[in-house]
Amino acid sequence: MPRPELAEWMTPMDRDILELLWNDGRRELILNPGTIEANTDWKRQSIRQHILKLREHGLVEYYDEDRALYQLSERGRAWLEGDVPTGALEGDD
Repeated sequence: MPRPELAEWMTPMDRDILELLWNDGRRELILNPGTIEANTDWKRQSIRQHILKLREHGLVEYYDEDRALYQLSERGRAWLEGDVPTGALEGDD
């Protein structure tokens, strides 16, 4: 499956976070920023900032807010699968 084009407000880190949570369409993962850091080349503080932005745009949601665990939202999954066009994310900023 081709990777979706990024919205103007997104960076490659945003896509990496979403794809890691998606887990190639297999059983999706529930992760915290530290675990995302351990599985990518990105630093935890930057991951936190980006994951909050992704949450603002409705692409991720809390699985457990107290433990800072995140999962894909329905919208995030749909974007990765190509069911939500990138253009639909542009007006979110």
